[in-house]
Amino acid sequence: MKKMLAKTLAVGSAAVLLTACGDFEEELEILTGGEQGAYYPLGGQLATLINEDIEEYDASHFATSASVVNLNDIADDAGDLALTQNDTAYYAVNGEVDFEEPLEGFGGMATLYPEVIQIVATEASGIETVDDLEGMSVAVGDAGSGTEVVTNQILEAHGITYDDITVEYQDFENAADGLQDENIDAALIVAGTPTGAIEALSAQQDITMVDVDEEVANDLIDEYPYYTEHEIEEGLYEEEHEAVNTLAVQAMLVAHDELDDEIVYEVMETIFDNTDSFENAHESGSYIELETAQEGMPIDLHPGAEQFFDDQ
Repeated sequence: MKKMLAKTLAVGSAAVLLTACGDFEEELEILTGGEQGAYYPLGGQLATLINEDIEEYDASHFATSASVVNLNDIADDAGDLALTQNDTAYYAVNGEVDFEEPLEGFGGMATLYPEVIQIVATEASGIETVDDLEGMSVAVGDAGSGTEVVTNQILEAHGITYDDITVEYQDFENAADGLQDENIDAALIVAGTPTGAIEALSAQQDITMVDVDEEVANDLIDEYPYYTEHEIEEGLYEEEHEAVNTLAVQAMLVAHDELDDEIVYEVMETIFDNTDSFENAHESGSYIELETAQEGMPIDLHPGAEQFFDDQ
């Protein structure tokens, strides 16, 4: 863990002065995501709250490439708190997908908001169910991405393989463009809702939001601890759209194992005493609440977070 005191020791007599005055703070480094996403402003709001509410700590947030990078950095002692998707955290501790061997060095704090699995199709394609994807051109996410992993699991659970569809490796922005131009029939997108790319698409193209079969969804939840059931509310993208049953992974917060239990406890108190402030930072922050903060938690809690939940 990085401390301001350790840095000041390198400048000799200045460190003596700071120590004598007791005028130093321990740094908390918060790893977030890209500046255009939700992680960065939410991490910034967390840093602001820590600086206001927790004495002797100086929190800073940093833009990163998000989940995979954040967990590797935490394991390498290059951060204190980090935002990540809960499925990525599960893969990390189990040495799966993007991780050649299990990662150690961090524990869960709380799940924050759903990153919703949205299956979007052009109305012209006639796709209404996941089974209807057979024989269609489908954007499955970037190759090797978390979205592609989710896509594989959902298709497989419905008895569909890549041999049954025309696979397009595209992120959600390119997939939205492909749907608008009718170059593809459907796309799987994993993001907080409402998703801007889908809102823009629905303004230009008639679309269908596709249900995930409820029985299949329950089977996936039983098999993978990071999934939660989610309903895309009626009229989210188009007024005539009915509510859609689907799944979500969760954005979550983790803490370095060596971060003091008491500090983690205080950070948890700060988060859940100030949930309204996160909505002001990003609309996804409106989902942050104590009642759902352990839904989809796929890894062991940090002891400080575990004590906080026990005390509630």
